[in-house]
Amino acid sequence: MKPVRLLTAATLLLTAVTGAFAQEATREMPGTEDVAGITGGSYTVDPDHTQIVWTVDHMGITPLAGMFGASAGTLVLDPTKPDEAKLEVTIPMSGLRVTSEGFAAHLASPEILDTAKFPTASFKSTRVTVEGTDATIEGELTLHGVTKPVTLDVSFFGAGINPMTKAENIGFTATTEIRRSDFGLGFGAPVISDEVALDIVGAFIKQP
Repeated sequence: MKPVRLLTAATLLLTAVTGAFAQEATREMPGTEDVAGITGGSYTVDPDHTQIVWTVDHMGITPLAGMFGASAGTLVLDPTKPDEAKLEVTIPMSGLRVTSEGFAAHLASPEILDTAKFPTASFKSTRVTVEGTDATIEGELTLHGVTKPVTLDVSFFGAGINPMTKAENIGFTATTEIRRSDFGLGFGAPVISDEVALDIVGAFIKQP
């Protein structure tokens, strides 16, 4: 598959825009890249700010992307023992966002995702290996009723106290690649690439 990372490009653009505003702002960003901002404990998925962007090669003509969110999930993390972290995430298939309602309905149909029969996907970690602020998370992805091993390449992004909720928030980015056919989703391959690039933003809120 051609190396396409639309989320990376969007992030760079967003960084440039927010950077322009930051020059005029006097308030410091609540979050920083300092891992000392992670106090540890039990965290839940922030469904408003967790994003899973998928990208395929559409006929060799354009990249094609869509996005899911995460409705629920937990992260248990001790910053002194990061390799013992546990992650579980649930993804509602009905949350798919693409360029048109018709296209969304086509993807949700029994011909492809069959969201009526398989309303959720999930990921559960089985092993975490940490090196500095980066990590490899091995786990099991259940999608379209099929469970397969998947490895995420993860980077710590930031941590801090959300000024609106007064709760500790932590965030990570991750990438991986899966094959649609491994999950019984090979519709249109190879005209539409079997390989799917996943770019993930994981946001978590510490629980009391």
